Amino acid sequence: MRIKQRPEDFSVKESFRFDEVPGGRFRVYLMDKQKLSTFEAVDRLRDAFGLKPGSISFCGLKDKQGRTEQLIAVEAADVEMQEPNLRLKYLGRTDKPLSAANITSNRFAVTVRALEEAALGPLNVASAEVNRLGVVNYFDSQRFGSLKHGQGFIAKDLIRGDFEAALKNYFAKPSELDRTEDAKVKQFWRDNWGRWDARVPFEGSKKYHRLLRSLREHPTDYVRAFLQIDADYRAMLLFTYQSFLWNEGVRRYLQLLLPREHLFPLRYQAGTLLFHRDASPEVLHTLREKAFPLLGPDSAFTDPKIEEAVHWVLGREKLALKDLVIQEARKLLFFKSEERPVLVFPHKLVLGRPQSDELNRGSMKINVAFTLPPGAYATLVVKRLFHFNWREDTAQEIRASQRPRLTEADQEESARTRPTGRMPPRPSDRSPAPREPALARPAPESRGPREPSPGFRERQRKKKEAKAQARAGMADKHPKSQNKK
Repeated sequence: MRIKQRPEDFSVKESFRFDEVPGGRFRVYLMDKQKLSTFEAVDRLRDAFGLKPGSISFCGLKDKQGRTEQLIAVEAADVEMQEPNLRLKYLGRTDKPLSAANITSNRFAVTVRALEEAALGPLNVASAEVNRLGVVNYFDSQRFGSLKHGQGFIAKDLIRGDFEAALKNYFAKPSELDRTEDAKVKQFWRDNWGRWDARVPFEGSKKYHRLLRSLREHPTDYVRAFLQIDADYRAMLLFTYQSFLWNEGVRRYLQLLLPREHLFPLRYQAGTLLFHRDASPEVLHTLREKAFPLLGPDSAFTDPKIEEAVHWVLGREKLALKDLVIQEARKLLFFKSEERPVLVFPHKLVLGRPQSDELNRGSMKINVAFTLPPGAYATLVVKRLFHFNWREDTAQEIRASQRPRLTEADQEESARTRPTGRMPPRPSDRSPAPREPALARPAPESRGPREPSPGFRERQRKKKEAKAQARAGMADKHPKSQNKK
């Protein structure tokens, strides 16, 4: 199964409220974006209109891989953006920046693709389980992009007081999965670490301007340099590690409450999550009412099982609550303790009618729609519904998905205009093989037989027709000897 094969396959619309104040200092816009994270969209607006850091506030982070709508507020400036992947609609003014308190809910519409018909059978049972049991309110893989891109938990560098390592992981560790210019900038600084006067030959270096200026003025003051990172992004780096601790603590909490046969695992970016497929009425009531803390140095516990789960996860990390402090910048970098519900219940869960999948020949697709409270992850609801068929994408599949894909119409047009009849290589989930001579026999792949791609027989037929046309052309140029008499 696959989700997010197209931006429109994953749609989220924010339900919001804000106090409209005529003449207020903050202009409120509805931001419609796709293929951009919230931070990337905000950075683009800041660069386009010369806005200072912190001048744009928003209610929450929305997924990069999808079509999303969310509220933003711009301080003391009118902006206008109508680009294909980033559009703004002016809504009014208010007298204070936006925060998570301005969101009331998020409505999701997700197209789940590449399904076998056999996978649709258990879906109704899974839907009934979700409605009755809820979904464990974990943080999902998109929260842990720093792990996917090899940066690790930068917050752990900060807890150790190693700000140089934190900076290296932040802007000098390129990702193999990143195809943007930002990866080239990070490669440059990995190779030129400490040479702060070096000229970066990439336009994407602008986002690190304040940080680099600090290093040029104070080459070894890594704390000062780190604090030049946008405050919202710094907070997110700490929150990412808090999210991991929360996930691990709740996973352990479920193990303390439920028998093993009531739980099943699902892999995700940061490890393994546990979900429940059943629970006694007493345990389910407890889970419905329970919140688990996002940990900070002042976290306190009234439930002994929650306290046991917290000590278990901190012990694995070789930490204590008192260690969740950044000594060098206590007022600017801190772990804020707050409660997060253990379960989330999707509202208005609707399963569409299964249809043929136009992107994956021979497969089915189905549309799923539901509403979640702020901070809950739609991808987890989808994973829970299709847990019997879900797996995380591999690094190779992620890289392949970032390459441009040709539509069937593009492939047919390309084949028609090529005189030799040789078809262009079809983008696939595999890394490209070395180019071979035209007459060489392709070597078998070491990773097992390759499945025929969509349109395989049609491509073979066209190839034979092209060869026949080529032979006919050769015959016209060299008529048989009896025609010369």
